[in-house]
Amino acid sequence: MAAIGGATLLLHLALAGRYGFFRDELYFLDCGRHLSWGYVDHAPFIGLMAKAALLLGGSLPVLRSIAALWGAALVVLTMVLARELGGGRFAQALAGLAALATPIYLALAGLFTMNVVEQVIWAAAVLVLVRLLRTGDQRLWLLFGAVAGFGLMNKHSTVFFGVAVVVALLVTRHRRQLLSPWAWAGAGIALLLFAPNLIWQAAHGFPTLEDLENVRAMGKNVALPPLPFLGTQALMMHPALAPIWLAGLASLLVGRLRRFRPVGLIWVALLVMFMAMKAKDYYLAPAYPPLIAAGGVAVAAWLERSRLTRGRTWPKAVVVAWVVATGAVIAPLALPLLSPAGYVAYERRLGFAPPKTEVAHEGPLPQFLGDQLGWPELVAEVAAVYHSLPPEEQVKTTIFANNYGEAGAINHLGRKLGLPRAISGHQSYWLWGPGDASGDVVIVLQSNREDLEQACASVEEAGRHHHPWGMAEENGPIWVCRGLKMSFPELWPELKHWN
Repeated sequence: MAAIGGATLLLHLALAGRYGFFRDELYFLDCGRHLSWGYVDHAPFIGLMAKAALLLGGSLPVLRSIAALWGAALVVLTMVLARELGGGRFAQALAGLAALATPIYLALAGLFTMNVVEQVIWAAAVLVLVRLLRTGDQRLWLLFGAVAGFGLMNKHSTVFFGVAVVVALLVTRHRRQLLSPWAWAGAGIALLLFAPNLIWQAAHGFPTLEDLENVRAMGKNVALPPLPFLGTQALMMHPALAPIWLAGLASLLVGRLRRFRPVGLIWVALLVMFMAMKAKDYYLAPAYPPLIAAGGVAVAAWLERSRLTRGRTWPKAVVVAWVVATGAVIAPLALPLLSPAGYVAYERRLGFAPPKTEVAHEGPLPQFLGDQLGWPELVAEVAAVYHSLPPEEQVKTTIFANNYGEAGAINHLGRKLGLPRAISGHQSYWLWGPGDASGDVVIVLQSNREDLEQACASVEEAGRHHHPWGMAEENGPIWVCRGLKMSFPELWPELKHWN
């Protein structure tokens, strides 16, 4: 268990500085500088983690080390789940190796985001549920509630996990669990832990709901019908590893592990909900570790029962070799192992690519890699424009970014280059306001001349950003605008951009 978890940690630590800061990581660092019980588009725990990362220096290796620890924890928890389901050492090792080799877990454990934490929280909650079902100890509902409450403070999608747990219990003989006062006490603990964010949401007019409605209305995310959604699940979880988690699902629903049937039904309920919502494909990723754990137990039991393989070592060695070899084949698509050019060539050689999750994002690399490239160059180009201004203009210059990636990059990477803090109307930056921005001179990113000429007395294209491997939507002019016709406080309500 320690060996496989340690290998996961070392793998991600070795690649921690391979590319660069991911767009969301730069935003989260600014959230860490503005600690709050809530943010427009996410729950507060990532801000607290970012604050801790800033206290440790805020470097890319620091962020990725934190992510790697969560990634290793997921692998270990999958193995613990296999043990809790009755699996021996081989079942645990197989479950851990399968979790380690799964592409979506490899990719997410390489990024400082809420998603890598969510996987661990859901797995921990299921572990508590399995132990409760196995032992009948109703007091474990208190621990389940604490884990669920923490999950809500990390990512609001834990609400769907909670609904799936209730549905899974209702449709089985375990429905009586929901009548237990301990279960209600656990729900109370979860609500109590989540209360600070709920209060913050109410005080700010529930911005997260407004943001989600804007996302839906504009068609931001790739909306997949049921069959394509299932197809992306196979790619995300690795087609070669599908027999393991499918065996686990079958064992939980109708096989030897059916006394833990609610665990399998949690996945079914989440699948139905996410397909109905046309959610992003990776939203279901945190629901798979219990299936992988059950799959490890099911495969190990089958090898022990079969006449051909009972008592022999080589079948287990073949299964392990299959997981490791097929995982190694796909790993370059999930990790920054190759150069950008090498990645594209490898992708073409394999004949398939990671599925796209957002409509507007374009580039030669998938978003999770493309959004790690180009930020230092963009900040350097903005700095060149800023320092080309006369000193008397520099002191009254504002940098306005139209998305949180640009604003986060300026604020984190631009300090060493002498840049002022960037402001933006995007997501939580709008809540943080324009500060003392004067509007006399404004460096603007991600805009067009026509709109700027309506707002400013003069507009000059002072630079242009282009990165061949970054996201294509970031490529464009850098503007210098003078004489903002309305002050930033007057203009601010119109600059609100939540999506």
